[in-house]
Formats: sequence, C-alpha cells, structure tokens
Amino acid sequence: MSERYNFSITTFSPSGKLMQIEYALMAVEAGAPSVGIKASNGVVIAAEKKHKSILSDEASVSKVEPINNYTGFVYSGMGPDFRLLVSKARKIAEEYYLTYHEPIPTPRLVQQVGFTMQQYSHSRQVRPFGVSLLIAGWNQDRPYLFQCDPSGAYFPWKATALGKNYINGKTFLEKRYNDELELEDAIHNAILTLKESFDGKMTEYNIEIGISNKDGFRKLLPEEIKDYLSAIL
Repeated sequence: MSERYNFSITTFSPSGKLMQIEYALMAVEAGAPSVGIKASNGVVIAAEKKHKSILSDEASVSKVEPINNYTGFVYSGMGPDFRLLVSKARKIAEEYYLTYHEPIPTPRLVQQVGFTMQQYSHSRQVRPFGVSLLIAGWNQDRPYLFQCDPSGAYFPWKATALGKNYINGKTFLEKRYNDELELEDAIHNAILTLKESFDGKMTEYNIEIGISNKDGFRKLLPEEIKDYLSAIL
C-alpha cells in the first residue's frame, strides 16, 4: 500500500511515514561508514574514502570538509548532496561572522543546516537530501558533536556512527567510550570503529580524519594518519 505514497514528499503514508524520507535514510545506510567521537578536549570525525577505480584522482574526493575555523562536516550518503550542504553551511557561517564578528556557535549552525534540510522534505520540485551529517565544532571552551538527518532532525552525541554497518560501529563505541576520553584516544577509537566494517587494507589514503579543539578545526595529513595506523594496526 505504501507504493501509492512513494512519489510524494508531502503526503504521509497510513503508517505515518514520509516515504521519500525513508528512502533517503536508506541511501545513508548504504553509504560509506563515518564516525564521530566527542572527547574531553576536542572532537574527531572520520570516514572511509574508497575509490571506485585505481585510475581515479585521490585528491578529487573529500569526505571531511571544514566549514569555518572551528567546525567541520563528514557524511554518509550521496556526495553531491553533501557538497551542496557544505556550500550552504559555509554561506551561513560567513554571513553570521560578517554580522556579529565572531564564529557562529556550532548549535546555531546545526539548527540552520537542519532547517535547510527540513525545507527540502516538503517543498515542490525538490527531494530530500540523501545524506546524514556529523558536525564537529568547538565553542565557548567546549566540544560539540551533532548528527543531522535528511528529515532535518538533529541530535547531539557523545559518539556515533553512520553508513554501512552503522549498528556494529555503534555497538563498538558503546563498549569503548567513556567521558574522560582524550582526543588522542578518540582518534584511535575512530580508526578502530571504521575498521569494524572496513573491507581490505586500511591506509592513510582511504580514510579521512578531522579534529576540532581549542586550536580550531583541521584535517589530519596522510602522514599523520599513517602514524596512527602504524600504532594501532
């Protein structure tokens, strides 16, 4: 019976679901794994970055993107949708900075991005974003980690996983997480969580890691990731 509601983004099915949102979440679950962990002194986000061909340019694919000096995104789902949201988020962050002369608070940015995603869930001639975001930030001397879904709903997390085999990732994090976790340990745990669903050999070129702390947000260099992999694997 739900087939009658498959093509409408504004009509609820009898079970109370918007089917296009459900399909968008399926795109997220089929996407490459990503993970976020909040530590006592920062946040780490990481993702698997596999290439469809050995001939593809590695530098052309990015799973972790900075939004401003203190905030970064990672995703599971559809890459083109992610790029559009990154562009919109950077515009929101820049407009806030030009108005108030300070970086946008992470919760405010998440709220605005969630509002944008929610608009696409009930507007004509568009479809929901086929992507879920993990948003890492640092404001007011504390770390933040949020998840934002295709429906526009957003949640704060201590640690979570998205994408393929996300249930295994969450189970692994539940066993290893504690509130006293430091950023270095969080990076190790993020790599180990990705390894739970990783096919093949993990290298510094097929995963990406970003960290946010009091010094700002940055992506780890391949040489830094290689050092972490050497210490763990």
